[in-house]
Amino acid sequence: GEAAVEQAKLKAEANNIEAEAELSRINNARQGELTYVAATKAVVSTQSTGNMVTTLGSENIARIATSGHDNQLAMLKALGLQSTLITDGSTPLNLFNTAKGFIGQLEDGAGSSH
Repeated sequence: GEAAVEQAKLKAEANNIEAEAELSRINNARQGELTYVAATKAVVSTQSTGNMVTTLGSENIARIATSGHDNQLAMLKALGLQSTLITDGSTPLNLFNTAKGFIGQLEDGAGSSH
């Protein structure tokens, strides 16, 4: 009886070791596949980006990159604004120092007129 129990324990342990080895093998194979797919995508992406740059040309890419800013600048010039503060709203501004600068300019202007 004890020998049969011991044999069953050893067989279960052997099955467990085999299952863990198979799981490890599958995980390693899957990791290899993922690495291969990622590398392939990177190569394709690099080639695709290179093709787009070649097709568009560096001058056109520069125009595309600055077109938004150029249009905004043209609109602001058309409005005749002399001073403008443009922000995206996500960066806090220290308006105390800005106000001191304006006051300093006013004081300088007032002092030079007397």
